[in-house]
Amino acid sequence: MKRIRKLPDHLVNQIAAGEVVERPASALKEMLENSLDAGARRITVDIAQGGIKLIRVNDDGSGIAADDLPLALDRHATSKIGSLDELERVATLGFRGEGLASVASVSRLTLTSRPQGEAHAHQIIAIDGTLHPVEPAAHPEGTTVEMVDLYFNTPARRKFLKSEATEYAHCAAAFERVALAHPGVEMILRHNGKVTARLPVQSLADRVGAILGRDFVDASLIVDSEAGHLTLRGLVASPTFSKASRDAQFFYVNGRFVRDKTAQHALRQAYRDVLHHERHPAYALFLTMDAAGVDVNVHPTKVEVRFRESQAIHQFLFHSVHKVLAAGAADSRPAVDAQLAVPDAQPAAPPTTAPLFAAAADTAAPRAGTPGRTPLPQRFEQQRIPLAVAREAVGVYDAMFSTIRAEERASDAAPAASAQLPAPMPAADADGVPPLGFALAQLHGVYILAQAADGLILVDMHAAHERIVYERMKRALETDDLPLQPLLLPVSFGADRFEVATADEHGDALKTLGLELAPLSPTQLAVRAVPLWLADADPVELARAVLADVRAHGVSAALTERRNELLATMACHGAVRANRALNLAEMNALLRDMEATERSGQCNHGRPTWTRLTMKDLDRLFMRGQ
Repeated sequence: MKRIRKLPDHLVNQIAAGEVVERPASALKEMLENSLDAGARRITVDIAQGGIKLIRVNDDGSGIAADDLPLALDRHATSKIGSLDELERVATLGFRGEGLASVASVSRLTLTSRPQGEAHAHQIIAIDGTLHPVEPAAHPEGTTVEMVDLYFNTPARRKFLKSEATEYAHCAAAFERVALAHPGVEMILRHNGKVTARLPVQSLADRVGAILGRDFVDASLIVDSEAGHLTLRGLVASPTFSKASRDAQFFYVNGRFVRDKTAQHALRQAYRDVLHHERHPAYALFLTMDAAGVDVNVHPTKVEVRFRESQAIHQFLFHSVHKVLAAGAADSRPAVDAQLAVPDAQPAAPPTTAPLFAAAADTAAPRAGTPGRTPLPQRFEQQRIPLAVAREAVGVYDAMFSTIRAEERASDAAPAASAQLPAPMPAADADGVPPLGFALAQLHGVYILAQAADGLILVDMHAAHERIVYERMKRALETDDLPLQPLLLPVSFGADRFEVATADEHGDALKTLGLELAPLSPTQLAVRAVPLWLADADPVELARAVLADVRAHGVSAALTERRNELLATMACHGAVRANRALNLAEMNALLRDMEATERSGQCNHGRPTWTRLTMKDLDRLFMRGQ
């Protein structure tokens, strides 16, 4: 039987570090919070190799006395709280007293500080958790914390770190989260000696624009709401500025960035009636409340909080944001103060309305080389109706269908060898009419109307094409034969650091999915090739969707258990879009592909792709024979 024994302090520190220091970004967050708690007005951050090799944070804060330097690296030693009452009313970002101690236990750490008004500075070095004696040093007023070789003494933890680009992306995100809530502090970030962010003292609107982009600020509504001891201020983007991920969601409680389920649910509900369920709102919101009303001592990372009156917080957040979204008009947005001044939005241009019936020549131009099939010859000629018909109506009819009829005649006259015929389909009747019949027309750019042997077929062209592309890609990926279509001119687009890092780290795996991406700069990617069957898709939208999925679930999962979901997303982006005008040859080619595709009756989301109205159904609608 094994006896219970007390763990050595060094091992305890390393266990605690596993919760506090998950990656370099976690260490950076702890250092930045200490600088802000010290009243710093200028903070400079230097990072090397994504933070794995070096993180150095220098500030001009109040500093640490020489006698307190060893305590600063000791667990549960802090100047920020001293009693249970102070713990329940924490007003500082840090308070647990284990951040620097955890970092020191898994790295080589140097802490140098000179308190305000003191003539000399001192420093202490910790290697593998062992403290060296305090020594004099040269340093201006303030503090510098330098962390070198993270996890050098725990190689098992180090091997779980990602690439340099990915780790830097997380460090930059941690820097931005802290900087966003403190526009009155000048902050500089350097990576491998190059300045990547320089944020002067500025207004909150300017700080938000510098981090989230000026387009976010221009598309946002200002929130300024108070209720009792609760105050909510910030910016919420209009629903048209929605995102495919939650990366643009910044929520702060008393200046602390948090991810709280109560707040997220309330804000999601506020957007419920104006946002598609697959899109995510963007916002930068700052909730100020009595410190006693929120418990920040929930998790060592201090990202999670617990509200003592969560229902009241939920209602306050929901109504505050919902009211702003309901008002909507830019000229009705309340002014917060000079710190959150947003330029007046430009008046929207009056909408232009296209004519309900556009000339067929403008909407149904055929594409060269499109596979098709000769439509079934017309067996009947409609007799003249002995009625006086207004000439205007005849003109509308001619405008709608004259080009289509011309295409029919051209298709009939063209030799059969000139068309690229799909694989032969089983005939539905003795006359050789396929199961889905032959196309007659396209309705509102969404539905295909086809005449079958026993009635009318209605096809949702986007849903049907989505299933066809999806099944093709599944078969190709199973045989490692997913063909690429190189782009004649690579398409570049602005990307965030996580998208660039994902493309750089998983480039070979993305080629397996038929997508070739190349980083052009820290903020730009180029699409060089797409899957052959998605050649008509928007390459930027396709790349963003794939990168978001790979980043969220990992490339191994994307190629195994989530493979079909990823392919479904890609197929959706590559399927023919609504309002795309198809000619008869294209419509018939789609019908033939549907007949040759498994499970073509439903799209990738489970919705039906086609329905049939038999002659009996049509007769019943018009009460024929009754």
